[in-house]
Amino acid sequence: MRPAVRSFTTSPPWERSKSKSKKATPSSPKKKANFADPGSDRLDSRSSRDLPNGKSAAQAQAQKTRRKTTKQYERFASLVLATAHDVKFKYKNKAKLAPVWTEFMRILLKALENPRPPKDDAEEFEEFEELEQATEAENVEEGSESETAAAQACEVEADPPEDIAETTYARGLKSTLEEAFIEGGQTELTKKLEEEFRSYAYDREFSMDVEQQKKIADLCNTTEWYPGARSLHRTIHLHVGPTNSGKTYHALKRLETAKNGFYAGPLRLLAHEVYSRFTQQGIPCALVTGDEIKIPDNQIPRIFSNTVEMAPFQELEVGVIDEIQMIGDPRRGWAWTKAVLGAQVRELHLCGEERVVPLIRTLAALTGDKIEIHRYERLNPLKAMSTSLKGKLKNLQKGDCVVAFSRFAIHGLKRDIEKATGRRAAIVYGSLPAEIRTQQASLFNDPDNDYDFLVASDAIGMGLNLSCKRIIFESVVKKLPSGFTRLTVSEIKQIGGRAGRYRVANQKSGTDQKKETNIGFVTSLESVDLPFIQQALASEPDPIHAACLIPSDHIIQQFAAHFPLGTPFSYIVQRLCSMVEVDPNFFLANTSSMWKALEIIDDISGLTVEDRILFMHAPIDGRNVQVQKVAKAFARCIAQNKSGDLIEIPEIPFDVLDRPVSGDKEYLSSLEILHRALLLYLWLSFRAGGVFTNRELATHVKELVEVKMDRALTEFSANRQLQKATSLRRQFALLKQQMQRSLHADGDTDAEALDVESFEKNLGPLDGELNDAPETAARTASRG
Repeated sequence: MRPAVRSFTTSPPWERSKSKSKKATPSSPKKKANFADPGSDRLDSRSSRDLPNGKSAAQAQAQKTRRKTTKQYERFASLVLATAHDVKFKYKNKAKLAPVWTEFMRILLKALENPRPPKDDAEEFEEFEELEQATEAENVEEGSESETAAAQACEVEADPPEDIAETTYARGLKSTLEEAFIEGGQTELTKKLEEEFRSYAYDREFSMDVEQQKKIADLCNTTEWYPGARSLHRTIHLHVGPTNSGKTYHALKRLETAKNGFYAGPLRLLAHEVYSRFTQQGIPCALVTGDEIKIPDNQIPRIFSNTVEMAPFQELEVGVIDEIQMIGDPRRGWAWTKAVLGAQVRELHLCGEERVVPLIRTLAALTGDKIEIHRYERLNPLKAMSTSLKGKLKNLQKGDCVVAFSRFAIHGLKRDIEKATGRRAAIVYGSLPAEIRTQQASLFNDPDNDYDFLVASDAIGMGLNLSCKRIIFESVVKKLPSGFTRLTVSEIKQIGGRAGRYRVANQKSGTDQKKETNIGFVTSLESVDLPFIQQALASEPDPIHAACLIPSDHIIQQFAAHFPLGTPFSYIVQRLCSMVEVDPNFFLANTSSMWKALEIIDDISGLTVEDRILFMHAPIDGRNVQVQKVAKAFARCIAQNKSGDLIEIPEIPFDVLDRPVSGDKEYLSSLEILHRALLLYLWLSFRAGGVFTNRELATHVKELVEVKMDRALTEFSANRQLQKATSLRRQFALLKQQMQRSLHADGDTDAEALDVESFEKNLGPLDGELNDAPETAARTASRG
C-alpha cells in the first residue's frame, strides 16, 4: 500500500465567498498542493524571511499564477468599484479630498480597463454624481455603453488622455489591489484601497519637496550611521550550529571573563535567564528590557542583559547577540541589524544558524570588521521517528511536548490529553506572559509531579529550557492573516530541536542517564504530516542574504519636517517607506504594525513628532480593540500633559480582577488584555516617567494578574466551543483515514487515490468555520 499523501485544493477568496453560494461564477481550474512534498508551490518550504521582499521565488511564482485567475473573475472589477464607493463615503466629510477623489477614480478606472458596474450596484454609483456635482451626467443617454456609464458614474472622462506616469501608476494600482484581494479577500481589498487613496491624496498635496524627500529617504549608507562603532577595530565571532549545540554557552563563557559587556536576546525570558545566571555567580549584572529595569544595589554593573531592542551602544569590551538569524525577520530583524552595526565593542559574538553566515560575511566586509567563524555540532542526536502517533493521544509518553498553532487547538488538546491519559498537561503559547510561560515550563520539567505533558505553540522555539524527549507536531500547517501556510524547514528544525535535552522529563531525579536516552525524537500526531517532517529535518534552510532595516528616528524626524502640522503621521511614515532606497544587502522592514499603532493615535492633537515616534515603537497590539482604546488613553495623557495615574484611566479593564478565577477561555483572554495594558504602561513609564508615575503599582497589579492566569490555567475546563473546535488539518486527516478504512472494507485497494474534493465536501472550506461533526466522530473512532 502506498503511504497516504495529503493534498487539498486551493481556491481564491471570491470562490469561497457567500455571494458564490447564491450565484455560481466561472472560476479557473483548481490547483492542488501535495503536503507530503516540501517543494509544493502552494505552501512553499522556504522561509518568508529568507528574501528581502519576504517571499521566496516559488511563492512569488505561485502568487503570480494565482493573480492571473482574477482576470477570469467577471465581478472583480465591479467589486473594486463597489468597495471604492464605501471608501468614498468614509471621506465624504473631508471636502478637500473631493477633487482628488475624482482624479483617483479616473486612474482606478484606467487600471480596471473601464469595467461594467454590476446591476445591483447601479443605484450606489449614482450617488457619486450628487457628491461630485457632476455636470456632464445630464447629457448621457440611458442606453450608453458600460465603460461610459461607469466613467460617468464616477464623473471622469470615458477616455482620459494617455500619460506614461499615470499609466504606470494605474498598472501598479491594479496589481496591488489584485494581490490584496487574493491574499485577504474583500476586507484586505478595502484596507488597501483606503491606503492607496490616502497616499494618492496626500502625495498630490505634499509633492513640492519631492527631491529633498528622496535625499532623506536614501538609506544606502546604513553602515555609516554609527561612527562610534566604525572607529573601533572590531572582531566578530560568529558561533553557528543547530539547537542544543552549545554555541550560546561558549559565547556567554567569554562574556563572564570580560571586563564589561552586554547580552542581547530576542525574548525577555532569555534576558531574565542570563541575568539570573550572572547574578547567581556573583557578577554584577543589570537587566534592561522594554518594561523592566533591574540595577544591582550599591554596585556598578559589569554586564547588561537586554532584549535586542534595548542593546546598549556605549563602549564596552564584549557583546553577545543571540539568535542572529532573526536579522532576516521582516518585522523585528531591524533590531538585530541595528545592534550588529552599532555595537561599540572590541569583540562581538553572534550566535545563530548556519544559514546566516553569507550575510554576516558581507556585513563584516562593509564595516571593515574582522570575522571568525566557530561551528558546533549538536550535543545529542536529533531524529525523525519512523511512525506517528496515528492520531491516538493514548500513545503519548511522559515528557512529550505536543506543538499546535492556535489557542483553540492548544486548549482543546490539553483537555483531550488529560481525558485520554488521566495526567496533567502544562500549556504554553505566545500571548501568555513570559512569567507564566516559565512557570508552566517548570511544572512540565519537574519529573516528580503529575504534569507529564506539554501542549505548546511555536513560542517554545526560543527562550524556554524544556526537558522533553519527543516533540510531536499536531500539524505542520498554521493559519496566518493571509491564509494557511506550511511550516518552513527552519521553523521545524528550531521547534523540533527542543527535543532530547539532557535532563529529560521522563527520567526521575538522580537517575543515571545513558547516552542513548539523550536522543531527541520528532514525529507527528497524524501520519500524513510525518513525510514532510522527515524531509525537513534532512534538509538545510535557504541562506539569508539581506538584513532587515527601518529608517532611524532621526531620519523620520527630518522627513516629517517637510510636512505641515496636521498631516497624519502614519501617512508620513508610510510615504517615507515608499520612497526608501537601500543597499542590496538590506531590505525594508514590514512596518504594518507600526502604521497601525500610528493610525490609532492619528486623531489625537497635541502630540509632538517625538511622542508619535515613541508610540510607533510601543508594544501595542493593534488587532485588539480594547488594547487600542488603552493606547489612545495613554496618548491623550501625554498630549494633554495630565496625570497618568494608573487607577484614573478608565480604559484599563481592571474589572476582570473582581471576577472569580475560572478556567473559561473568555476569562483568560480578559486577563491577557489587562496584562498587555499593564506592560504598555510600564513600557511608557520608562520613557515618559513624568506622566506615568505608578510604576510600582503597575508592577504589583501585573504580578496579581499573572497569579490569576496561573490559577486559571490550572483550573481550566474547556467550554463547549473549545470542546468542539480543534485543528482543521487534524480534522481533515482523521476524516480521510475514516474514508480510507471504509473504502478498504468495500474492497477498494486504491484508497489513497481519493479525490480531495470529496473531503472538502464533508469538511467545508479550508479557511471557514471548523466543522465539529466529523471531528467528533473521528476522535471517537481513532482515540478510543
